[in-house]
Amino acid sequence: MANLVYIYTDGCFKGNPGPGGWGAILIYNNNRKEIYGGEENTTNNRMELTAVIKALELIKTPNASILITTDSQYVKNGVETWIHNWKKNNWRTASKSAVKNNDLWKQLDELIHQYSVAWKWVKSHNGHPENERADQLANLGLPTFNTINEYIFPK
Repeated sequence: MANLVYIYTDGCFKGNPGPGGWGAILIYNNNRKEIYGGEENTTNNRMELTAVIKALELIKTPNASILITTDSQYVKNGVETWIHNWKKNNWRTASKSAVKNNDLWKQLDELIHQYSVAWKWVKSHNGHPENERADQLANLGLPTFNTINEYIFPK
C-alpha cells in the first residue's frame, strides 16, 4: 500500500515513577528511522505514550496510512476504546477523576486525527523483532534524559 508507515514503539522504566525511556522505529518504503529518549522522573505509561507521540510527530507524509504496533495494552485500549468517553466527560474517568496522563492523551488524539491509523498489539518480550528492537531503544533512552536521539539507515 502506498504511503503506509509502520511504527513500532516501546517504553521502559526503572522505578515507577523514576527514570524512563522510550523507543520507536518508523519504516516507510525503503527507509528506516530509529529514535529514542527518556525522562528523569516518569512512569512506564507515560513512556509508552511518548514513544507513539514522538514517532507520529516525525511523519511528514500527507494522508499517510499508519500501522502502529505496540506492546502496551494501555495505549492501544486507551486510543481505541477509553478515549471516546474521556473526551465526552471532559477528560474525566467514569469515576469522575481526572484521566491520568491527559496531557499526553490529548497530544496523541490530535496527532492520530491527521492520518489513517490502525493499531496492533504484540506481547512484549515474545520474539517480535521490531518490538524487541524498540525495547532496546527505550533502554538506550534511559540515561539520555530529555533528548531525542536517532539512527537513520536504509531498511
